[in-house]
Amino acid sequence: MIEVTRLNDKTLIINAELVETIEATPNTIITTTTGKKIIVKEMVEEVVDLVIKYKRKITSI
Repeated sequence: MIEVTRLNDKTLIINAELVETIEATPNTIITTTTGKKIIVKEMVEEVVDLVIKYKRKITSI
């Protein structure tokens, strides 16, 4: 799970395993494998780093 921030400053926890695409348009839009689109304040690179950190954490257990 990764923590991101919606445009209204509310924190949201999403399942990193469901992230399909991340795009900047100029807002960052995360699209999940279920088709849901989530607009967040974090830059694309930050979301990618969060997913990588999550993946490293679960594989080191």
